[in-house]
Amino acid sequence: MDTMWALTFDRSRESWEQSTGLVKERVPVPVLDESVDPADGSRVLIKVKYAGFCGSDRGIWYRKAFGDMILGSLDSEGRDKRIVGHEMLGEIVAIGSRVGPKYGYEVGEIVSTESHIVCGTCYQCRRGEYHVCQRDKIIGISQEGCFAEYIKLPAKALWRTDLTKIRPEVAAIQEPFGNAVHACQVTDLRGANVAVLGTGTIGLFAVLIAKGMGARTVIGIEPDPHHQQLARKLGCDAIITPGRPPQDKPWMADPAVREQVLALTDGIGVDVALEMAGLNSSMNNAIQMTRRGGHVVLFGIRNGDAVLQDAHRVVMNGLQLHGVVGRRLFQTWSMTKGLLENSENGIQQAIWDTILNRGEGTVVPIETWDKASFEATMNLHPKPVIRFAQ
Repeated sequence: MDTMWALTFDRSRESWEQSTGLVKERVPVPVLDESVDPADGSRVLIKVKYAGFCGSDRGIWYRKAFGDMILGSLDSEGRDKRIVGHEMLGEIVAIGSRVGPKYGYEVGEIVSTESHIVCGTCYQCRRGEYHVCQRDKIIGISQEGCFAEYIKLPAKALWRTDLTKIRPEVAAIQEPFGNAVHACQVTDLRGANVAVLGTGTIGLFAVLIAKGMGARTVIGIEPDPHHQQLARKLGCDAIITPGRPPQDKPWMADPAVREQVLALTDGIGVDVALEMAGLNSSMNNAIQMTRRGGHVVLFGIRNGDAVLQDAHRVVMNGLQLHGVVGRRLFQTWSMTKGLLENSENGIQQAIWDTILNRGEGTVVPIETWDKASFEATMNLHPKPVIRFAQ
């Protein structure tokens, strides 16, 4: 096969500023050729089975995020087209000459992948802080992605997956699940009162993980009724609907949210607030509802500046603010593996039943994929999955 189906953005075909969505088209299948690129000796070719559609991909779809990274990387490569997507499960179908001796991978193995391809030589990498690599590239953003029938990846980024222990649709979304694991690992959640601000996909994962890590109470802060329902099904002990901030102060916290949280925590506030939405008002809600000496974990992303309301509260209350990005390589993946493979905690089953709706309407075959119907699917379900091969 010389060509394959892929979902792409092509700036020669559409303007970033005046378009939405992705285009399904035939593109060349990547190949391993060490005579052309010696680095292919450490790479593998993977036949993609399933690919998860992420919140980042929604940002690309609606041109609200990552435009600078996509366009900048295309400039540096002298190209116009980018295959999107960074969450996947697939089968190794070819390996470079150094892959076996150095990494131990063989043709036929089932793998997922870390989406951040790290350099291994910058200051952070040399300290073992690979998740904040100075020169990392992101699959589907700054290099070719996995919304395609085949993808070429460096062997160092792969993660073996046992399909006798994790069903393939869930295995395809280990990467975003790992985001929530990383956020929940910032501090000890055992016996803690935890708030999850924003119960989109990563927030829903965080509800499951916080419960699995021994949180005493998990409070969801979420305006959308459907996501509120999902959060309750996954174990939220209480749900609070935040009000809209004033139009002239879109950064402002909702004092009613703080009062409701205090009422649920004996007037103390939560021990840990996980901010997963990225809204300025949500960040300030998180700070306002956290007890003295507590932790605020900032995971949600929005471009631009933010206003810190009552900045003195952070200092005088001794709050600890943590910025969390990606996953720790590969500690987070090990924890993810443990949580998903342990059938007794019910996490994998809950993801399949509730977040993936047992595959009903959430798993979309690439053969029948089209832009309009997929947009409806991704607006209805928190986590669509594209099936490329069984």
